Amino acid sequence: MTGPVLVGVDGSLSAENAVRWAARTALVRRLQLRLVHAVPRITAYTPVTVPRSFEEALKDQGRQWLEQGAVLARQEAPGVEVATDLLDGVPAAVLVDLSRSARMVVLGSRGLGGFTGLLVGSVAVTLAAHGHCPVVVVRGDPLDAPPPETGPVVVGVDGTAASEAAVAFAFDEASRWDTPLVAVHSWNDAVSDALWGLAAVFVDWEAIEADGQQLLAQRLAGWQEQYPDVSVRQVVTRGAAARALLDQAGGARLVVVGSRGRGGVRGMLLGSTSQALLHHAPCPVAVVRPQPGR
Repeated sequence: MTGPVLVGVDGSLSAENAVRWAARTALVRRLQLRLVHAVPRITAYTPVTVPRSFEEALKDQGRQWLEQGAVLARQEAPGVEVATDLLDGVPAAVLVDLSRSARMVVLGSRGLGGFTGLLVGSVAVTLAAHGHCPVVVVRGDPLDAPPPETGPVVVGVDGTAASEAAVAFAFDEASRWDTPLVAVHSWNDAVSDALWGLAAVFVDWEAIEADGQQLLAQRLAGWQEQYPDVSVRQVVTRGAAARALLDQAGGARLVVVGSRGRGGVRGMLLGSTSQALLHHAPCPVAVVRPQPGR
């Protein structure tokens, strides 16, 4: 896809960090940066008549945030092409629709309300579940700190189509930023939880680990040929995938996961690994959906 890098703007510090990250990304990819602010129609959610002046004030505030975002983007990435859009509608729904023609959608980790759970539980999760392109939630450590600009790209690999799309995105990012790639496979994902309650004598852990290492090597082989400039470190672990990725995310510039893993249930889309990363990662998190037909 060659569409713009789309970023949601709401005047928060978190959104400013997202604008900076998105501006650098758009510049290195030679893509347009498109800043978007959506204003819900207040009259659609209340029986009370809302003065038109109030709605206009909301739009004026949105225009101001967009102008400030454009200035910030050009300061961060001189030469980047910037467009701004003030739109009517629910932010999550607007961004899902725009994601059809975007290269990626970038969001801050929380909005002006200051409730991380509220934002991740609505806008970011909705985008990750229903967006039509990669969704990046920009986080720092601590949360509102600027995201890291150095370190490897970390990607979770589980052998699914969603994981394959994540691997492709991760290799591309690592190559563009000239940084190493850390590929993580947690082999307990392929083992029934019931096995963990059995005595070790009944489970050939070495064989299972060897299978995990083989799967990881197979999934990476073609991409390593396509991106010979990217240095790859492979990590195979018995622990939970979320914990393994969070461990590797310390010091990383980006962690990448597929939109869903082996369960394949949309309702559980961000119930474990992706959800944990969106809430707790010390760096930006990219959630990548497989392309149609994959």
